[in-house]
Amino acid sequence: MNGRTYDEVSVGEELPALPIPLTRTLIVATAIASRDYQDVHHDPGLAVEHGSKDVFMNILTTNGLVDRYVTEWAGPSAVVMAIKIRLGVPNYPGDTMTLTGTVTAKHDEDRRVEIAVRGENGLGAHVTGTAVVRLPGKGAI
Repeated sequence: MNGRTYDEVSVGEELPALPIPLTRTLIVATAIASRDYQDVHHDPGLAVEHGSKDVFMNILTTNGLVDRYVTEWAGPSAVVMAIKIRLGVPNYPGDTMTLTGTVTAKHDEDRRVEIAVRGENGLGAHVTGTAVVRLPGKGAI
């Protein structure tokens, strides 16, 4: 996997879209893997009793998917400095969430790159936020 260097990135650059099929298995397995045993993430009947139409993805999974999205673009030499997200509509099984991102700022003093990230599904914006990564300098990859 090739990575990005700080010099290769420009403000306004768009990251390639990443569609993620939202399967019941993905939602349940990642909730359990992140030790989130809240019933709305794995029990359809109880999720409905709590007012949801089905089980839905937890925030830890969403955060992990945003991290994956940014680091797949940035490469293995990138260092994730921060991820700040806000949840919107739920991610339900049977839909697809498509992650998109745009480079919004560069900081020469420490090679930090800020990226606005958005994840949309059939209901609207599931996640919006920012990620900050430090990229290697020219010739470091």
